[in-house]
Amino acid sequence: MKPIFSRVMHHLQLRESWIIFFILGIIMMTFPFLQIFNKPVTILGFPLMFIYLTAGWAFSIFVIYLFMRAFTSFSSNPDHKKEP
Repeated sequence: MKPIFSRVMHHLQLRESWIIFFILGIIMMTFPFLQIFNKPVTILGFPLMFIYLTAGWAFSIFVIYLFMRAFTSFSSNPDHKKEP
């Protein structure tokens, strides 16, 4: 289990992953996606657009947390060997 976790955390640290998630965040804020969720529908009394934006914000924070955790775990262990 540890090698899989280590491999996943290493891949999250890659620069390409940062760029992909940044572009995904920008795409989620473009007109087509905002129009999809801009409906007069409520879930538990909250408008659908509010839930979409709040969930996207929370997901962004979670992804940043994973990136920072990967960065600190690899920067604090300089003897970490790269796996093929």
